Amino acid sequence: MKGTHGTRETQQIKLLADRLKKITEIIKQKKLSQNFEPSMKTLSRILKIMVDNGPDAKTSLSLGANLNYARLAKHIVWLEKKGFVKSTVDDSKINVGLSEKGRIFASMLLE
Repeated sequence: MKGTHGTRETQQIKLLADRLKKITEIIKQKKLSQNFEPSMKTLSRILKIMVDNGPDAKTSLSLGANLNYARLAKHIVWLEKKGFVKSTVDDSKINVGLSEKGRIFASMLLE
């Protein structure tokens, strides 16, 4: 039993590491599927966190907006393509902050 539990745990850790790598690649490459349409509710939650807290790491944004990393990454890439946010990648840490255009968009969206 102990060997099976250890093997399963190792597989789960590898799966999580692979998912984090894929999510980081979404943001680094800034590629979205052609049919991606952001949710306004999700955008408003992300922008509210960024307005309230300033530039933040994707982990904090994910927790504050109650989103998983994959969904957050897609919305961040969409916001960045529109010029509303800027993301910086240092190793595997991604920080995201509002641009001036993003602050204006956020103020209109959050009214």
